[in-house]
Amino acid sequence: MPRILGVDIPREKRIDAALPFLYGIGPTTARKALDEANIEYGRRAKDLSDEEIARLTSVIQNNFLVEGDLRRDVTQNIRRHMDMGSYRGLRHRKGLPARGQRTKTNARTRKGRKGVVGGKK
Repeated sequence: MPRILGVDIPREKRIDAALPFLYGIGPTTARKALDEANIEYGRRAKDLSDEEIARLTSVIQNNFLVEGDLRRDVTQNIRRHMDMGSYRGLRHRKGLPARGQRTKTNARTRKGRKGVVGGKK
């Protein structure tokens, strides 16, 4: 498996479909990175030479925020909102949806399993 920034990308996939396995890279960003590295979209990841992988890695490292750095930024932004006491920060602190979704129904992913209200009599 080719390794880019510490992540193994799938060998059998086309390189434009394999790059989104990196956190912070989607289809559009993958194509931009491939354009800058002068690599065709249709090539399989296993067919790339070591020199092409190195070129692609340097393009991604220098031009895009990915993997650990991006995760750290997102975590710091959430922590900053929580410290400020903003509405979004309070929602994060309580484990509720932060972007205006309804919570009377749905929102189970954020709220967790339903709690039992009554008991047996």
